[in-house]
Amino acid sequence: MQVFLCDDEPEIISVLTERVRKILPESKAYGFTDGISLLKALQKKGCDILLLDIDMPEMSGLDVAKCLGELRVKPFLIFVTSHDELVYDSFHYHPFGFIRKSHLEEELEKVLKDCCLEMANQEKHFYFHTASADLRLDLQEILYFEADGNYLKVFTKETCYRFRETLMSVENALSVDGFVRVHKGFLINQAAVRMIGQGDVELINGSHVPFGRMYLESAKKRLKRYLVYC
Repeated sequence: MQVFLCDDEPEIISVLTERVRKILPESKAYGFTDGISLLKALQKKGCDILLLDIDMPEMSGLDVAKCLGELRVKPFLIFVTSHDELVYDSFHYHPFGFIRKSHLEEELEKVLKDCCLEMANQEKHFYFHTASADLRLDLQEILYFEADGNYLKVFTKETCYRFRETLMSVENALSVDGFVRVHKGFLINQAAVRMIGQGDVELINGSHVPFGRMYLESAKKRLKRYLVYC
């Protein structure tokens, strides 16, 4: 888990970083003292949780929050402030929580743990953005993903959605939840498999997804193991 912290006061960054590492010992915490450098890092590699000061010179935390919608994956946003009156201005950006600098000791641990709990709950869903809407699918609804140029198609029993993402990125996110790469252009939900053929997989809706030579052996082994022990 990666946690980004942004505050124009270096001493606050130091305190927050130390406490985050104690509360979430397996996390990696990175500090930034201005919004511009923070946004560059977010665009490059992203983070899971963002602790963001509201009142900063040049580019405020609210200015940064406006830009988060442009990210492919938005972090859980937690505003940190010493100005309680600014909290109401931040509601528009739908933050996960708020921390008062005067109450760091009491509030930081609870907000971070609540955040981790929410992330764990969300792991059983897949969130994505199409040209017309933000969508959430239960993982059990998804049959498979198919690469389509710079886009992906996600298929359920009832419909198909198209959104901009790479198949590798989705594979990395969902592999632990039973999604198996069977072809350079296909990622399937092992729970949706009805039959494993010589050259393809038949899914519960009757669809056939081909094996790719590069993935044939490893994909068949993993899918057979699931069918035997599920």
